[in-house]
Amino acid sequence: MKKMTCILALLTIVSLTCQVTAAETEYKGSYFKNGEIHVNTYGAKDVKPLTSGEHHDFKPSWSKTGNMLVFFRRLKNDPVTVNWKTAVCIIKTDGTGFHQLSDGTHTDFNQTWTRDGKNTPIWNRKNPATGAFIVMQSKVGNKPGQEIALTNKNYHNWAYTCLKDGRILVQCSHPEKGWGYYLMTRDPAGKANPTYQKIDCELAKKGLLDRISVNPSENKVCFEFQTGHKYHDAGRALYIADFDPNKPSITNVKPFVNGDEKDPSWYAYPRWTKDESAIVYHRSRGKGKLFLYTLKDGTTKQISTDDNADYRYPHCEATPK
Repeated sequence: MKKMTCILALLTIVSLTCQVTAAETEYKGSYFKNGEIHVNTYGAKDVKPLTSGEHHDFKPSWSKTGNMLVFFRRLKNDPVTVNWKTAVCIIKTDGTGFHQLSDGTHTDFNQTWTRDGKNTPIWNRKNPATGAFIVMQSKVGNKPGQEIALTNKNYHNWAYTCLKDGRILVQCSHPEKGWGYYLMTRDPAGKANPTYQKIDCELAKKGLLDRISVNPSENKVCFEFQTGHKYHDAGRALYIADFDPNKPSITNVKPFVNGDEKDPSWYAYPRWTKDESAIVYHRSRGKGKLFLYTLKDGTTKQISTDDNADYRYPHCEATPK
């Protein structure tokens, strides 16, 4: 009996030793937990969510000023993600001011904010006739139907992030310039007729850059990367690189997670902290967890606190992706 008690005690010690304990950080942000949007200090115990109910709410992005989140709400599920029906929504980080910007009859994805001082919400909308995407724009306080298209419906555009000068970093299948990554300037007349500057990036010749995020100083980017151009989520690497918006170019690329792409986990949504010293991201192996990578020393620590929950899409305070 004593021997069995000792064995059980030893197993308990081993189990506790193997558990990853989240460390509280100085960073505040928003994130998805089990389909609900949270605002909290990373590494602290979860508090009451901002949203809850029958629908799942995805991918909050925090405005540069004004403490607002833009996210999308899934209203119709489907095994194929691009067949979902969603609504782009706004809510303040204190839980007030909720309203919808789109009517829920479209496939609206991956929303963010402009950094030009106007806090303009933009997102990507599927064109059901072609399967490609169109970049959309609305305004805080607008009603569904008041959004406008920024890009031509006849060819694919996907917006990732914005610059302070108003340009938008997009992936585009341009009919004349070809497929690639561009800095897109909106038509000042409000028409779907933007201009494009192609971003020079050698890595893009080898595979896909995705979920690109520009740091607040606009001299670095972080992103997901997969070798090859046939789209998949699992097994990607996370990279950091230098960014020059004037050339424009992405150079000096370096992986900081899963660089050999051998781990089949879903590493995704790297996003900068406001002080640019770290990057948050999620890793999913069944249940998703949140992590913080610190640039100075290359360390990584878990910042989600409930190992029985599914965490995704971390995003830092006042730092639009």
